[in-house]
Amino acid sequence: MLTILPVTVFAALTPGPPFVRLDKNDAMVIVADLQVGLYQVVHDFDPITYRNNILAHTAIASLFSLPIVLTTSAETGPNGPLPKEIAQMYPTAPLIRRNGEVDAWDNSDFRAAVRAANKSQIILAGITTDVCTEFLALSLRAEGYTVFANTEGSGTFTQKLADDANERMRGAGVVLQGVFAIVMDLMRDWRGSPGSKEVLPWLDTYLPAYGYVARAHGAAVLNGTLAPGEEGL
Repeated sequence: MLTILPVTVFAALTPGPPFVRLDKNDAMVIVADLQVGLYQVVHDFDPITYRNNILAHTAIASLFSLPIVLTTSAETGPNGPLPKEIAQMYPTAPLIRRNGEVDAWDNSDFRAAVRAANKSQIILAGITTDVCTEFLALSLRAEGYTVFANTEGSGTFTQKLADDANERMRGAGVVLQGVFAIVMDLMRDWRGSPGSKEVLPWLDTYLPAYGYVARAHGAAVLNGTLAPGEEGL
């Protein structure tokens, strides 16, 4: 007897889009309007977590020796400057101070700085997700760049706005990833360079949940003894 499969089964078997890998030799980082004034409008993360997230996003560039472009919007007004921790990480990196353009790509100096990096993959985060990240991500996609939006590095007023922006970006081919996935894809292999020696201390600083996995293992090796009942586990 011929069995006719429902349409939903065929849809599930249809191959999806190709797995686009981050390449540390062809990637760069953009910090878009992660400013101290705008930080205060972010409510889809708690303040402590989000502060760590934006510092982690920025520090990806130094971990993998990637070019980075920083940009701010109306920083002499209520948006404020970049946090000093970010500014001090890259004192010589291009910092494009926009005085009117909402979409950073509309600024000619910013476009020139991004093009000068000569990379095709862009790791992006900004405040707000639905304006500074989304508008720029869509503009970059229209220019032919592969864009990886750091979903933990961007923030906005509400979770709904973040969800709507992420849906629109996903529909335009933007890759949505968090910090751990971005770092793991750039690293590729714990035995590489940078590898375990460089990445574990970085994770201990910016992703302590994983850093403490490494700490626990180290403590067990250096100081641990088996408790009764553990021998056979």
